[in-house]
Amino acid sequence: MHTRSTDAATWEAALVRLLDDVYTFAWSGPRLHEDWAEDVRAVMQRSVADPRGWAVRESDAFDVGWESGYPFYPFRALIAEDLHAGLRPITAGAAVELLASLAQEWFFEDNPVRLREDRDMVLADARTVLDRFGPDAAFWTSSDLARTCDAPDFLARELEGGHIFTDYMMDLGLVAVSADEVGVFWSFNAL
Repeated sequence: MHTRSTDAATWEAALVRLLDDVYTFAWSGPRLHEDWAEDVRAVMQRSVADPRGWAVRESDAFDVGWESGYPFYPFRALIAEDLHAGLRPITAGAAVELLASLAQEWFFEDNPVRLREDRDMVLADARTVLDRFGPDAAFWTSSDLARTCDAPDFLARELEGGHIFTDYMMDLGLVAVSADEVGVFWSFNAL
């Protein structure tokens, strides 16, 4: 187990400040498989609980699909190969910027994180959330900005969607993987 300084209350407060007002999914689960994509699938399907018992966030709009017997909703039913094909690795610094950017309605918002007065606070909250996964965590994204490099500047320009994992017009995701946990952070522009 990694030594981490983030506690449940600090993590949840940062998660709420970041993602409470946007259409998102934020859920963590245990690493139970050699292939991290199997663990990410389990989180997307909600078949595992947060291994620490910490809070999760998801839009109430997802309840309809989930309660109707679609456990992956809003995600498509995926296999591990789908995740490997659609996600690209990014650096920890890029992951912080991407998570901070998911705090906005990234496709519609005229005032992106880079222009906000509370930019440093938003970035600090994103760091707090990702610190849970430790210094050796690996990160992946569905963003097209990561097609050509593993350290795109997610704050420098408009975000782009990428590989679509849902039936929404635009979705954008970040996956965090440590030796013992995975985190799935997804934003949807469903308006």
